[in-house]
Amino acid sequence: MFPSFLLPQASRLTCGGTSLAVALLITATPLSPTQAQTGQGVIRISGSSTVFPITQEAIRAFRKTAPGRNVRFELQETGTSAGFRDFCSGKVPIANASRPISSKELKACEAKGVKFIELPIAFDALTVAVHPKNTWASQITVKELNTLWNRQATGRVKRWKQVNSAWPDRPIKLCGAGSDSGTFDYFNKAITGDAENSRSDYTASEDDNVLVRCVANDPNALGYFGFDYYLANQNKLRSLAIVGRKGATRPSVEAVQKERYTPLSRPLFIYINNANMLSRPEVQKFVTFFVRRGPQIVKAADFIPLPDSTYLLVESKLYRHVLGTSFGGDLPIGLTIGQALDRSFDQLKQPRPR
Repeated sequence: MFPSFLLPQASRLTCGGTSLAVALLITATPLSPTQAQTGQGVIRISGSSTVFPITQEAIRAFRKTAPGRNVRFELQETGTSAGFRDFCSGKVPIANASRPISSKELKACEAKGVKFIELPIAFDALTVAVHPKNTWASQITVKELNTLWNRQATGRVKRWKQVNSAWPDRPIKLCGAGSDSGTFDYFNKAITGDAENSRSDYTASEDDNVLVRCVANDPNALGYFGFDYYLANQNKLRSLAIVGRKGATRPSVEAVQKERYTPLSRPLFIYINNANMLSRPEVQKFVTFFVRRGPQIVKAADFIPLPDSTYLLVESKLYRHVLGTSFGGDLPIGLTIGQALDRSFDQLKQPRPR
């Protein structure tokens, strides 16, 4: 049974109407040598660099409340895959993720007896960006991105003209997510058809700030990273419109929420270790605060919030203590945001055991 502070206003919701490594240590009091070594009393969070700013904002807001004033956090920006390795080995109670958990990671969690709650918290628009001095490219097709980024392009497709004959015969510098990043998996699955089908000769990093600098410092560069990092650096970058099923569309809050930005829009998640959720009051209080204040936190972090009604469903999923993933280890590409959210709450529609 959850303590009273976990009882959300959404607890009476029914689901029939669902339409749906860099570390930051934030602490109020100094850690003792024993605590610093063992992590006792610290909420450790690792994973996606894309989700990092959202969780960072949640921590800042939580620390302003009475329950959060003396809670210590260690927030690491390691990439989704590395975060799941920490999470499934029991090293961290919370993982940030820019994609759903994979079948391999599910098996790793099962092997260690780690049960979890999967909570969608925001949307992202993976942004393809160039230097402001790039005067030739205003949009790019999925086919052109595939030509540029698939494994066969390694060492072969090295100039802008090879991607589009109307573009100049200039070298192209590529900047993209490292293989431990959920952004790497999602981008490749969406563009090349396989999460591992990527060229290898590019500047790679799990830190989106590195990728921003990579593009901002070279007029011949092209890179991809989370929407928040683009928004924070618009004076140094220019986004390209993606030509998808619904025409050429630039990334924006409206384009994602109206399901026009395809196929590079995606839901973002946090994963909560069930044992820690039940046994550690500070984890319970932080996660409950995060979900209840979701719209404000996500907006403050310059991300794309879920609909308000959806945060009530997230809260209901937390309150009802629904374990496991709705995605079965699959990386869903091509779903509309509505379909992805509906799938996120499939477990809520299942009858609860009596």
